[in-house]
Amino acid sequence: MINEIKKQLQDNRAVIEVMERSLTPVIAEMSSLISTALAAGNKLLVMGNGGSAADSQHFAAEIVGRFKMERRALPAVALTTDTSILTAIGNDYGFEAIFSRQVEALAAPGDIVVGISTSGNSPNVLKALNAASERGCRTIGLLGRDGGSIKEICDLALVIPSTDTPRIQEGHITIIHIVCDLVEKALFP
Repeated sequence: MINEIKKQLQDNRAVIEVMERSLTPVIAEMSSLISTALAAGNKLLVMGNGGSAADSQHFAAEIVGRFKMERRALPAVALTTDTSILTAIGNDYGFEAIFSRQVEALAAPGDIVVGISTSGNSPNVLKALNAASERGCRTIGLLGRDGGSIKEICDLALVIPSTDTPRIQEGHITIIHIVCDLVEKALFP
């Protein structure tokens, strides 16, 4: 058991080290895009499935509530949280439309729409990011593996260099925490 724990911690550390080398400038760009949009009065919309749905909610909560500093609330919505909307859209239009339909209703030009997908191929996230682009939003993908089909349609893609879902999710939440910190520092110096 001890050896397995050490191995998993080492695997996590290895992914973080590769992220540091390859994603640092892209994380900075993501932070800048979000900071600029929020400063201009736009909002952040975030989505994902399963563990990525939880990460979406976590991201929105840190932006609306606070991350580390006392400050005014900022506009962010996790598109994963309203069970009535999700089930109505899923029932009437299919699961692939659960996020795109919300983007159609809520997104405005200049908003930032973030799709989180460990595979990079979630059809409902892909469809929503396409809808966001059509509405003049900037799109960001927090992805895994090779970035999948979502990588190709995002304005900015952050691909965690791993095929192991837990390591990808750990990478995503690390990026989310860094971005939240940098957004607060940019908007509330």
